[in-house]
Amino acid sequence: MSLPLSRTLLTGCAIAALVAAATPAGAAGAAGPGSGSGRGGPITAPPDKIVIELATVNGSGCREGTAEVAVAPDNTAFTVTYSEYLAQVGPGAPPTAFRKNCQLNLRVHVPSGFTYAIVQADYRGFAFLQPGAWGQEKASYYFQGMPQTSQRTHQFNGPFNDNWQATDRTEYADLVWAPCGEKRNFNINTELRVNAGTSNPQAVTSFMAMDSTDASVSTLYHLAWQVCPAR
Repeated sequence: MSLPLSRTLLTGCAIAALVAAATPAGAAGAAGPGSGSGRGGPITAPPDKIVIELATVNGSGCREGTAEVAVAPDNTAFTVTYSEYLAQVGPGAPPTAFRKNCQLNLRVHVPSGFTYAIVQADYRGFAFLQPGAWGQEKASYYFQGMPQTSQRTHQFNGPFNDNWQATDRTEYADLVWAPCGEKRNFNINTELRVNAGTSNPQAVTSFMAMDSTDASVSTLYHLAWQVCPAR
């Protein structure tokens, strides 16, 4: 029995092969925006365009050229799209394929007089998990030279054959703001992990992906903005 994969979340040929292999034979801290400085009031977004560049890309889930960043026209969010981010266990999978990670180092150009924080992150992808198997998505982020945010983990248990989504939201009082008047790169760390659990990885495949052939299906980071205090 074939498994329905109608959604355009994954690279067709690679995932079709994985699904075929997966089916058994005959079976279906709050921080101020400056060193001790106060903050201005919250705003919706600065009027001038922000620019985000990928400074460096590292990790087994995002080799160079397989991750892209785009800023929303209204400056309220930015997206990250991956094209080869997939963890798997099963016949033929390399021993290290059960875990994939990615660290993005972003150079963010913010209009003068404003600071930003990440208020919410939405992660999406596709997973096929055998009964007894499970997959995890983990994420954290931080500004260069500042403490890393706590890592958030979301687990999905098999049997599972669908799109998945995980949302991390930070209360406004706990937001970590970029320092005003300083250029600090922004780092995003993510990880996908698949565990065979009680399923048999010698016979069946499980996988979890966070990649897309459709630019509209991306990881989405929602921005909060404030006016920096006058110096």
